[in-house]
Amino acid sequence: MNPLSTASTAVSTALLEDFSLEMTGKDVPKLEEAVGLIPQGTRINVTFLGNENLPVRLAAARAVKRLGFVPVPHLSARRLGSRAELERFLAGLRDDGTAADVFAVGGDPARPEGPYEDSLALIETGLLREYGVRHVGITGYPEGHPAISDDSLWSALRAKSAAVAAQGLDGSVITQFGFDVDPVLGWIEQVRGHGITLPVRIGVPGPAGVRRLMSYATRFGVGTSASIAKKYGLSLTNLMGTAGPDTFLHALAEGYDRQRHGEVKVHFYTFGGLKATSEWIAQFRKEARA
Repeated sequence: MNPLSTASTAVSTALLEDFSLEMTGKDVPKLEEAVGLIPQGTRINVTFLGNENLPVRLAAARAVKRLGFVPVPHLSARRLGSRAELERFLAGLRDDGTAADVFAVGGDPARPEGPYEDSLALIETGLLREYGVRHVGITGYPEGHPAISDDSLWSALRAKSAAVAAQGLDGSVITQFGFDVDPVLGWIEQVRGHGITLPVRIGVPGPAGVRRLMSYATRFGVGTSASIAKKYGLSLTNLMGTAGPDTFLHALAEGYDRQRHGEVKVHFYTFGGLKATSEWIAQFRKEARA
C-alpha cells in the first residue's frame, strides 16, 4: 500500500475512531464471530425488518449490550401497527437497559401499517423520552430519495432536528450510503447552512461484491454512473469482483473540513457481511497507523 497522506491518516484517527455499524436482528451469531475485531463501546444499529418480530429485535439489542457495544435499535414508523406496539417495543428496550439510543426511520411500506406516517410522528409522540431514550438518530439523503422530493427532504430534516431538540433529546444524522464523496460533503455544507448542527455519520458500504453493491444502489436510488463507479473503485465490467470503501475514505479525509462540515463520523452498512466489514476496518486502521 502506498504511504498514507496526513489527511488520509486523519480518517482513521478522527473519523474512524468512533465509527458505527449496522446489523439485523438475526445477525447475532455474526456479531459474536466479529466481537474481537470491534472496539468496545462501538455503536451498533439494529435494523427493523418486516420479517423480524419483537422478540428477535429485543434479543439482538440485548446481545449487542452483552458483548460490550452500544445498541441502537431502529424504530420504523410505517411498520408500527399501533401506539401500543410502539410502547411494547420501547418498554422492552427500557426493561433490558437498551433504550438510551434509537434510530427513527420512516420505513419501506408505501402505506403506514398504523398511525405513524414518518419518523417525525414518532419523535413528536413524546414517548421516546418517557421510555428512557436519550439520543435519537435521524436519516439524511445526500443524493436525494427516489420517492421524495428534495424540498420535502429538507423540510423533514429541519422538522426532525427541531423536534429532537424540543423533546430534550440529543440527536445525530446518519446518511444513506453513497459512492461519491463530493455530493456528500456538499450536502453536509447545506445541512449546516440550514442551521442544523447535529453530528453527521456518513453512510459507507462495507466491503462487498460489486453485483451486491450495485443491487443495493439501484434499490435506494444511489448514483452509480460509470465515472462514479470508477472513482469509487467499482468495476462495472467485472461484477464478480469485490470492492471496499478505502478510496472513498481517503477522498473523504482529503475533503473534510471541520470548520465547514462540523462533527462528522462514519457509519458502515454491512449488507450482511458484519465480520468481513469489521476485519476490513481493523486492517484499514492498522495500516493508517503504520
